[in-house]
This record gives sequence, C-alpha cells and structure tokens, in this order.
Amino acid sequence: MSGTQLQAVLPDIPRIFTALAEWIACLLCIFEMKRRFSGWKLFGISVTALAVQSVFLELTESMENFWWIVCMAAALGMMYLFLLLCCDERPKDVGYYCVRAFVLAEFAASLEWQIDCFFYFTKGWTAPGFRLFWLIVIYCLVFTVAGIIFHRCAKPDGPLMVTNKELISYVIIGFAVFSISNLGFISMNTPFGGQYMAEIYNVRTLIDLGGIAILYAYHVQRMDLRVRYELESVQNILHNQYVQYKQSQEAMDMINYKYHDLKHHIIALRAEENDQKREEYLDKMEEEIQNFEAQNKTGNKVLDTLLTSRSLTCMKNNISMTCVVDGTLFDFMNTMDICSIFGNALDNAIECEKKISEEEKRLIHVSAFSQKNFLIIRFENYCENDLNFDEDLPLTTKSDERFHGYGLKSMRMTARKYGGEMDVAVQDSWFVVKILIPMEM
Repeated sequence: MSGTQLQAVLPDIPRIFTALAEWIACLLCIFEMKRRFSGWKLFGISVTALAVQSVFLELTESMENFWWIVCMAAALGMMYLFLLLCCDERPKDVGYYCVRAFVLAEFAASLEWQIDCFFYFTKGWTAPGFRLFWLIVIYCLVFTVAGIIFHRCAKPDGPLMVTNKELISYVIIGFAVFSISNLGFISMNTPFGGQYMAEIYNVRTLIDLGGIAILYAYHVQRMDLRVRYELESVQNILHNQYVQYKQSQEAMDMINYKYHDLKHHIIALRAEENDQKREEYLDKMEEEIQNFEAQNKTGNKVLDTLLTSRSLTCMKNNISMTCVVDGTLFDFMNTMDICSIFGNALDNAIECEKKISEEEKRLIHVSAFSQKNFLIIRFENYCENDLNFDEDLPLTTKSDERFHGYGLKSMRMTARKYGGEMDVAVQDSWFVVKILIPMEM
C-alpha cells in the first residue's frame, strides 16, 4: 500500500489498546502514591478495573462526535475512581495524578498505533505476534521513561497537598491538550485537522507529547516551590523559637530580680512582726521561692529558660508539667537547635493539653538522660484525640494543612543534623515523642 493510501485508511486505535494504556498509566500513579491495599487485594482490584475499562470502551466503540466525548469523559471518571479506591490520598491529590495519567495514556496509545500501522501497511508485517511485540515494546518504553522522569521529582514525605487553584490549572492543561489533539477526529474542518488520518495522528501524538512536557514542567516547578517553602518554614520556626527564648530569658531575669527583692522583704517583715499567721504566711512564701529557684535548674542556661518559661505557661493554664532533664548533656548542641527541639515539643504539648476539659488530665512529662552513649530526649503529654499518621509523623489537626505540621519536621531535621532520629507514637492515650542522638566519646 502506498503512503497516500495509508494516509487515507489509517483506522482508529483499538479500544482495548486505549484501555490498557489508561490502566498502566493509573498503575504508575498508584505506585507513586500512598496505597490503601497491597498484594493480592491490589492485584484483584487492578485486574477488575482493567476489565471494566476494556468492556466499557469496547461497547462504546461506535460512538461518534459528542457521544464519543461523553464516553471519554466517563473513561476518565473510571480512572479517577480506580485511583481513589486504591490510594489513601486526598481527592484533590488523586485528581491531580489522574490528569497526568490520562494525557500519558493518550500519548502512549497514539504513538503505538502509528508505529503499528506504519509497519502493517507499508511493510506488510501483519502477523499478530509481531503486532503484539510492538505493543509491548512501545508501552514499556513510554511508561518506563515516564515513570523515571516523574519519579525524579516525586513528592516529599506527606500528602501532595494540591490546592484548588493548582488542580484547576492542571485540569485546564489536560483538557486543552486532549481537545486540541482530538479536534481532527471530530471534524476535519478545523485548523487542527487534516485531509488524511495520518496527518491527524501526527498532530495528536505531537500535541500529547507536548502536553506531557508541560505537565511535567508544571509538576517540577510546583515541587521545587513546595520544598523551598518547607525549608523556609522550618527556618522560620527555628528563628521564632530562638526569638522566644531570648524574650523568655529577659522575662526570667526580671522575675529573678523580683524574687531576689522579695527575700529581703521577708527578712524585714520577720524582724518587724512576730504574729503566728504572718509567720506561717512568710514561711509559705519562702518555700515557694525556694521551689522556684530549684525548679528547672538543669545545668544548661538555655534549657533553664525554656523550661521555666513553659512551666509558667502551664501554671497559667492549669497544666501539670514535670521535668527530669540533665542539661549538661546538651553542651555539644547549639542554642537554636535546643530551642527547636524543646520549644516545638512543649508548644505542641501545651496546645494539646489546653483542649482537654478535665484539668486533672492536663499532664506533660519531659525527660532527658544518657544511656549507652546516646542522648535520649522524651516528651509525653496526655492525648484524647485519635491521630492519623502519614509515614511516621501525625497529620496536623488544623484546618489549613499546608501551613502547619512543620514543628515536628523541624525537630526531626535537628535530630538528624546530629546523626540522630526521632520517633513519634501514641501509647495508651499518651502522645510520645522520643529523640535518640549519639553522643561523642
């Protein structure tokens, strides 16, 4: 068959090929996201999804023009449901991945069918085994390359956190790519159509390829901005904790001066009064002063300031906080890192305890000690809420998830800076943060 004849009779892509491409594209996204299922359960759901997608596209093969668009929209909806069922992700995040999967599938199916038809009509290679070979080769090549390039900019720990604006932008890109690449199949009387089917396929394949490039560039830029924002957020947290420490240090100095003056007042009062009740009152005042002086004397001035400041906050909110901390173990750690660990941990604990209605349950325990050449820091606070974890950190309970949850990330980053690690768990209604850092010998 001549090239002109080929251009005139190039048939439509078999629907089973399209269904297979959409299914594989979805699988790529599933293995990039957090999955609900694994093993045989995931296998069974995936096979069922492929069967449903294939049957639907085969049954709607005769649909044309408007109804063909409706059928493609329905196929996209089934892809979204497949992803949503298999992945434990936010619906907006799933929609973001679904757009990529759809455009990628369109490109893979179009490219494979062009190459298949070229060899079929011009070379006479009509054997089913050879056509199956090309199907496997092209799909493996396209989806492997796509998997590699998108894996290079895979999301960091935690949800993708796609915003409404970002999802709408991604959908618009995907819709534009699909619309322009398929206008020629609806009507040849468009600027994007042509007189021959081969021309239309050329346009479709190239536009789909360009669409993938645009989606990839958008995704890379988005992930780079997210990483940059997270780093800036962590740095801001570190800076804010240090500023709080300096402010607390100034406040504690003033309090110490006041208590020092009170000692002299007590001495003067004792010399002037000998009443029994006044004596008991003065004894109580003196005891409180001595307790305050002994409180949070860890051997590290930074820790003394942080713990005393948070202790005063706890007293104001009727929270019981106990501390057993050896501050001399923190001599190797700089001030900002100490502020990051203790400031974030105690602020999170205090915020949690404030929400507990029964004051006798507002409890916080802090301990820091050495064991087998390791510094162990442990924060515990009573917790009544059921927390959801993503990877090894709890998800924030605040309404806007994008702008919270960096406190624990900052603590973990600080621990890893010194070769350590952080573990977070909920044990018998206690929220426990444990940090393990190796100590230099």
